[in-house]
Amino acid sequence: MSSTERTTVEQRWVLGLTAIGSVMVALDALVVAAALTTIRQDLGASIEQLEWTVNAYSLSFAMLLLTAAAIGDRWGRRRTFAAGLALFTVASVGCALATSVPWLIAARAVQGIGAAVVMPLAMGLLGAAFPPERRGWAIGIFSGVTGLAVLGGPMIGGAVTEGLAWQWIFWINVPVGLIAIPLVLRKIPESRGVVRSLDLGGSALITLAVLGLVWGVVRGESAGWASGEVIGSLVLGALLLLGFLTWENRAGQPMVPLAFFRERGFSAGNAAAFFLNAALLGAVFFLAQFMQAVLGSGPLKAGLQLLPWTATLFLVAPIAGRLVDRYGERPFVVTGLFLQGAGMSWIALVAEPGMQYSEFVVPLIVAGCGVSMAMPATQSAAIGSLPPESVGIASGIFGMMRQLGGVAGVAVAAAVFASAGGYQSFSTGFTRAMVVSGVLSLAGALAGLGISARRSTGEVKVPQAVGEMR
Repeated sequence: MSSTERTTVEQRWVLGLTAIGSVMVALDALVVAAALTTIRQDLGASIEQLEWTVNAYSLSFAMLLLTAAAIGDRWGRRRTFAAGLALFTVASVGCALATSVPWLIAARAVQGIGAAVVMPLAMGLLGAAFPPERRGWAIGIFSGVTGLAVLGGPMIGGAVTEGLAWQWIFWINVPVGLIAIPLVLRKIPESRGVVRSLDLGGSALITLAVLGLVWGVVRGESAGWASGEVIGSLVLGALLLLGFLTWENRAGQPMVPLAFFRERGFSAGNAAAFFLNAALLGAVFFLAQFMQAVLGSGPLKAGLQLLPWTATLFLVAPIAGRLVDRYGERPFVVTGLFLQGAGMSWIALVAEPGMQYSEFVVPLIVAGCGVSMAMPATQSAAIGSLPPESVGIASGIFGMMRQLGGVAGVAVAAAVFASAGGYQSFSTGFTRAMVVSGVLSLAGALAGLGISARRSTGEVKVPQAVGEMR
């Protein structure tokens, strides 16, 4: 009997509806990439404002992942998942109706809150609906569908932006959400998890700490690195981060159990994932813009030109995930991030006005193969290093670290881009931003050396998702 025949109708509804939610979240993380140039021209956005258009989503997504999962366990996963979809849909309307950049940024932040609710609750609902022996198959389908959204994100964003308008990359969420929400409430059974206390103090401290640090980096070039605003933001962010660590060390049920980081594989895997996503999102932010501003491509063509990079995620990651089980995580993390760094550095060397797109193809493939090797390996190293009862909270921390890496990568790459003249000297700024992406990748490779060389015991099996770019 096939896998599909052994799946009940109820389980199929759970799988289908949670996958729809994941696709919405994954698309909106990357679909904006091909539309950034059009948004900049239409709304008169500065580089700083474009940063916040991307980072507002990632930041709220990262900061509320763990809190949303705890709320779902307490109040019901189905109900909370539906609420997350509703918030995401309403925020998409806000994005589509935006007539100014501050409005768009605020709506994107609310979208990120909805995404933070949808993703962990989707995994929780899948875990409750499928028994352990069927859960790997279900998560594999879920991740594969999400991976297709990641693969097609820039291309879909480009097609919609060019064929209709950039607002439609958000409008398309609305009918999907309006159909999915009542089906979730009707077709998915309610489930709850172990009730955990809500660490609201820890959540507030880490949110404000990261906001202060990112604000300082983003405002550095325009306000001046020696200005009171920038220095004050960075100092306040650092103090709040120290306060967060102190709070978590004393909390009875901390949002982030600091004891986890005493495990070498968990710390190294999370550090590598942070730098991987920092390099990845920093590059995504500029690549589609370069295709349009320097190579003269339209939004759709720019999205298609990124396929040599994004397609490798769907092709290489599943193979790498299987090989990790045989050979261990460290060689794939280190080699993969080295290849990503080499690809980004190669792009920096060849990028110049008048170049041919064909010069980008091989370095894009090299970088894509690298990230596709490293992505499942970092996840396996971080989550598989802890006992089974900790896998839920470990997954949440891992997701938060990846999102924070993306925020940091965009902020640092954009700061370097702006210091080189910004849009008035796009090629020079782009080259330096790609160098930053390469350096961040190499930092991740160095972090990966901290992962144990021995093969994982397999005590905690981690699904090798291909959709982890979201």
